[in-house]
Amino acid sequence: MSYLEHAVKSTPTGFRKVLYLNWPLVLLLISVASAGFLMLYSVAGGSFMPWAEPQMERFGLGLAVMFIVAFVPIWFWRNMALLAYLGTVVLLILVEFMGTVGMGAQRWIDLGFMRLQPSELMKITLVMLLAAYYDWLPEHKTSRPFWVLLPVLIILFPTFLVLKQPDLGTSILLLAAGGGLMFLAGVHWAYFAAVIAAGVGLVTAVFKSRGTDWQLLKDYQFKRIDTFLDPSTDPLGAGYHITQSKIALGSGGWSGRGFMQGTQSRLNFLPEKHTDFIFTTLAEEFGFVGGISLLALYALILIFCMVTALATKDRFSSLVTLGIALNFFLFFAVNMSMVMGLAPVVGVPLPMVSYGGSAMLVLMAAFGIVQSAHIHRPR
Repeated sequence: MSYLEHAVKSTPTGFRKVLYLNWPLVLLLISVASAGFLMLYSVAGGSFMPWAEPQMERFGLGLAVMFIVAFVPIWFWRNMALLAYLGTVVLLILVEFMGTVGMGAQRWIDLGFMRLQPSELMKITLVMLLAAYYDWLPEHKTSRPFWVLLPVLIILFPTFLVLKQPDLGTSILLLAAGGGLMFLAGVHWAYFAAVIAAGVGLVTAVFKSRGTDWQLLKDYQFKRIDTFLDPSTDPLGAGYHITQSKIALGSGGWSGRGFMQGTQSRLNFLPEKHTDFIFTTLAEEFGFVGGISLLALYALILIFCMVTALATKDRFSSLVTLGIALNFFLFFAVNMSMVMGLAPVVGVPLPMVSYGGSAMLVLMAAFGIVQSAHIHRPR
């Protein structure tokens, strides 16, 4: 019996699919999203508009999308992986010609009722295609050069398109998620060691070239690096965002200033307080306890995803679930590192908490695929 025949035969039907849903994961997602609603209400000065109410509506739509995706058999998403990837590549190309510009970047397609950001969709369709690729590829070919080159090209092409928008943060996430999935699929560690060594060599060469005739970066680019390493060198310019963010984080203390009592956000010292820097608002109002509580919810979501990946019997379900979990981890790890000054500010939102439509809907659809793998695994 082929994989497809076995998958179709073992697919649960009717009300059994509802019973097989990973309900603890659903409750965790609702909890994280509720924390986001609370913070968006706070940063708006105690009003559901303009951020909390639209975010609630998007989350409600996202829940519906998650359930619809979850009830579709996982083998269907395996077969749709290539088409979904190619469709997203077409959308990324369309952004170049008819994309909407916002904050100096051309990243969105205006659909009338919402603005779609194809780069967010690529984070998931890339994982789907790589999981399907390694499910199709015999394991003994996984580390052979030709079969390693193909997924590298699959990762690099959309990364190049996203980098042109420009969107450095999403480009980094695509590279990290794609490379991470290749590692999880069993590609030999020597390839990754070579890439890391080349990266370290390039960074060393960049710093060594400063002030020489063969300087690799412009002076203003080196100034940005200096500001990242020490924001106090330009506190009112390039270092302003991270300086205000650190003030908000530190002023929260152990238990925070209290709900809607954060001075950095209420007095508008904190930039992008409803999107990229919303974690600092939470930390200022609820302190270390609030921040670690949100981290605990994120950790539980990752644990449930990994349990699902270990329980599935087919390679695609396992890899796509791990890939989505990796993407989710990179989302909040990069955002939190960014607002704490541990990484450059690259514009990565906090998943399920930051205000945004495309990121919310795509993430909920991704968790729908995780739920599909959970529901349709052999029992």
